[in-house]
Parts: sequence; structure tokens; C-alpha cells
Amino acid sequence: MMIDSILLFPYSITLLIRNALYRKGSKRVRKAEVPTICVGNITVGGTGKTPHTELILRMLAESERWHDAHVAMLSRGYKRKSRGFQRLLPDDNSLLGGDEPLQVCKKFPSVTVAVDKNRMEGCDFLVHPEKLRNSPKAKRCKHKDLPASDIIVLDDAYQYRKLGADLNIVLVDYSRPVTKDSLMPIGRLRDLPQRLYDADVVIVSKCPSYLMDDGREEMARTLGFCSYDQENCRARTSRGKEVTLLFTYTHYCESLPVYHETDNRYMYAQKVILFSGIAKDTPLVNYLSDRYKVVRHFTFPDHHKYKKADISSILSAVKHQPTAAVATTEKDAQRLLDYRAMPARLKERLFMVPIRAAFLSENEEMIFRSIIDNIRV
Repeated sequence: MMIDSILLFPYSITLLIRNALYRKGSKRVRKAEVPTICVGNITVGGTGKTPHTELILRMLAESERWHDAHVAMLSRGYKRKSRGFQRLLPDDNSLLGGDEPLQVCKKFPSVTVAVDKNRMEGCDFLVHPEKLRNSPKAKRCKHKDLPASDIIVLDDAYQYRKLGADLNIVLVDYSRPVTKDSLMPIGRLRDLPQRLYDADVVIVSKCPSYLMDDGREEMARTLGFCSYDQENCRARTSRGKEVTLLFTYTHYCESLPVYHETDNRYMYAQKVILFSGIAKDTPLVNYLSDRYKVVRHFTFPDHHKYKKADISSILSAVKHQPTAAVATTEKDAQRLLDYRAMPARLKERLFMVPIRAAFLSENEEMIFRSIIDNIRV
């Protein structure tokens, strides 16, 4: 640990100085003109931001206060090929806005899904669409017509300190708490672990669905909270600040065909070939192993762009296992649809496994709904 501290000192001191400047007001923080909800983390990927963003979008649609509002989601659009502000439509591809925003766009067609590296500019365009149409940046924008947004969900904007969200939600992977991790490149932290306590809501994601009360108490202590009231889901930091602490698990939904040509009969196969390009696919492997015999498993980097060699490797496995289905994640499916030369033999047996984030208790869900409903005007 001493060696880690020495090696990571330049990075950690830079983050400490940056954090101090924002805390003291030396660096200006601006607010959007409408309520904003930030869904972020402190680690590099793997905490389930997209399923939790979708959870919030569903709650907004069900909310008495927000169900008639124009809801928007704004993301950076990781690994997209476009530049500047872009609005996504369901028929677009992942190159325009990234795989996760496209996934959200397809599942929530009434939500305005947009990407912009400059989150402050992106929020301004979402609230005032006429500014986009009159801006020189409109030349690069494929879809310029959009409604004025009433509330914006910010995907992965916790480190974008220039924009102050009205509600900051930080996710922590149950199996890798930030207090037990190290800064990159030795660990997976991209921010100081104490930044956890600046959040309004901390959600411990990917928990075992059977996590008991003592397990929650232990996790609260592991995360550095001095006390945790399970009834009102409030945890207290050493400095006396109260944070809402909630726990979710991953619910795997029924498999869906990736292509129109996919034959549903393969869903009932006894064997499956699995491939994925996500941060952590162990839970998916475990889920599929309960239903199928996983005969081949291909692992690619997160947000991997599939190439001919990758598809050839998977197709070779299919030739050796002709009765097996082929499964991947919902996020991977968005990128696969960009691959125009997909062999028919893969198309006919390729399924995706959607996931949802769900709270461990009805009380937690009720508390979270109340927080979403009562965000400032």
C-alpha cells in the first residue's frame, strides 16, 4: 500500500487540489435552468449506470409530477464518432451517440436522448432548442428539432464539476467498494474515494438479492459511514452530513432477439455461446449457467467495436456447436447492429439479455421515488 501511495501521489494530489478549488468556490459551478439528476460513479465502469438511468426514467414517467413533462437524458456519448451536440433517434446507429445512449433511446422513445461532451452547453441546447438551430454547431447536428426539456437526467457527469446537478446519485459496486480500491492505473478509481460523501444519494449496486440487514450495516461501515438508519435509509458521515444510502440488485429479464431474422426456437436450446464487451460479465455468466451449458465464452473490452475477426471467431464456435444459441448483452447488441456483414448463421440464433436495476425492498423504492418526485423546480 505504501508503494501504491507513492506511485499515485501525483494523481491524488491533482484530484485533491481540484476538489479543494471547487469546494472553496475558486472554480465556478453553474446550474442548468431546469432540474437535473446526475447518475455517476467514482470507479471506471461496471457499476450499472445505464440500468439505473433507465430506472429513473421509468420513475419519472410514472410520477404524478413529471409524467407529462418533457424528459431528456444527456450523456457524453463514449466512443461515438460524431462531434458536438447530437440528438439520437431510435433508427440511428451507435456511431452517432454511443451504445448506451442508443439503448436508452430505443427503450424510451418519448425521452429526448442527446450527447455532448460539454454538459453545460448540452443542457442549454436541451432547454432552449432555438439556440441549437441558430448555432454554427447545428451544421454538425443530424437531428436539430427537439422539444424544450423540463428535466434532464445526466449520465456519468459526476466528474463534470462545472455543472452542479440538483440531485447527485453515486453508484458503488457491492463487490468492489470504493474504500477498498485504489486510484488508476493500479485500481479502478477515477476520483477520490471521499468524493462519495458529496453525493445526495449513494446506491450500492449489484447486491445479492438476499442481502440481509446485517449485510447492509456492514457495507455502510465499509463505505466509511458512522451510522446507518435502515428505516429511513439515512447514513451519516464523520463530518455529520447525512446521505441517503440504498441497495439494488440486477434483475435479468427474458432474452430478446437481436435481429428480425432470429429464430425464437434457439431460446430453448440446452447450450449457449456467450460473448460480451462490458466491464464485468461474471453475473451474466452465472445467470446463463443456471439455464444453459455455456460451451464457449468470449470476453471483449468494454464498448468494444466488433470487427470481422471477432465475428469469425464466434461463427467458428457456432460451427462446432451447431445446436447452441448465441447470447450477448443489450449494450453489445447496439454495436452489433452497426456490423453490416453479420452472417445469417449468427443472426438466426443471436439473443440479448436485458437487465433492470431493482431495489432490495419496497421501502427503499418508496424513498427513492419520493426523492425523484420532490426534486426542486
